[in-house]
Amino acid sequence: AVDSKVGEVLLYYCYCEVKDPEKLCAWQKALCQHLRLTGKVRVASEGINGTVGGSKVATSLYIEVMLSQPLFKDILCQEDFKSSAGGAHCFPDLRVGVFREIVPMGIDPKIVSYKETGIHLSPQEFHREVEQYLSQASQGQSDTILLDCRNFYESKIGHFQGCLAPDIRKFSYFPSYIDENLELFKDKRVLMYCTGGIRCERGSAYLRSKAVCREVYQLKGGIHKYLEEFPDGFYRGKLFVFDDRYAICSNEDIISACRYCGTLWDQYKLCSSQHCRQLVLTCPSCRNKGLTACCPVCQEKELKVNSKASGQTLKEECECTRRRPRVPIEHVSQRMLDTGK
Repeated sequence: AVDSKVGEVLLYYCYCEVKDPEKLCAWQKALCQHLRLTGKVRVASEGINGTVGGSKVATSLYIEVMLSQPLFKDILCQEDFKSSAGGAHCFPDLRVGVFREIVPMGIDPKIVSYKETGIHLSPQEFHREVEQYLSQASQGQSDTILLDCRNFYESKIGHFQGCLAPDIRKFSYFPSYIDENLELFKDKRVLMYCTGGIRCERGSAYLRSKAVCREVYQLKGGIHKYLEEFPDGFYRGKLFVFDDRYAICSNEDIISACRYCGTLWDQYKLCSSQHCRQLVLTCPSCRNKGLTACCPVCQEKELKVNSKASGQTLKEECECTRRRPRVPIEHVSQRMLDTGK
């Protein structure tokens, strides 16, 4: 039934021209409520982007309705929905809204359009490309950059071997990252990837608009689709997801460590300091010692819980964000070639 506990989480997007985003938004909200789905759906004049959770009956009905909706009919197909084990409990609620962009890159879709995207590669094609890249890079002669378009906390717990993973906190910093590091991409072939493919649609279009790369490719369906076909391929570690699960896994690798003691650990929890929204990797034994914050500043803050300041504190204000440059400048040397990383 629609309420059954065994469920899944769907991830999908569709770029298309939406004449009346408000109307689509209302329809989408009613549909999700009717099927008792929770999650987040962004609607804009450039399309729709969603991740929803519910029973398997509900999610398959949802896909069916989405595929028959005239707006998406000839663009969206069954293949475009990535699914993983989960359910309505993976999200606190249902949020459907109208936005300027369906993925927040912070650049007007009229200026950099999804229509100018890179060349899409299937998981098999991407796998072959990465294989070739790794073997060339190991001989120190690669003209390719394998670029992770996600945020640092996503790539920290899982990434493709030999990738360049920008130390950025939000996708809206990605364009500045490209601008600041243009030299790096000059005359290169770039292989881009992200979770489900949507960030690459705009990210690749932005990179192409700079006209410095030789070629720009992107992984169709993202890491999600790649792992369905290559659970033990070149992607190591967990796949970060934006819901209460934080990560899903396809192999047993743990590539990240506890922030406090350095033991292998890759399960995120929110920083325990009330105003901080950072995610922290702290292993069970450190948690038991009360080390539950993302940095010493927050650990202190939590000890002196200051209720007066409630609502006043900026959510990014803590030692770890102050120390991190918003947009890192890459110093390309051995690091880029150290493909075993």
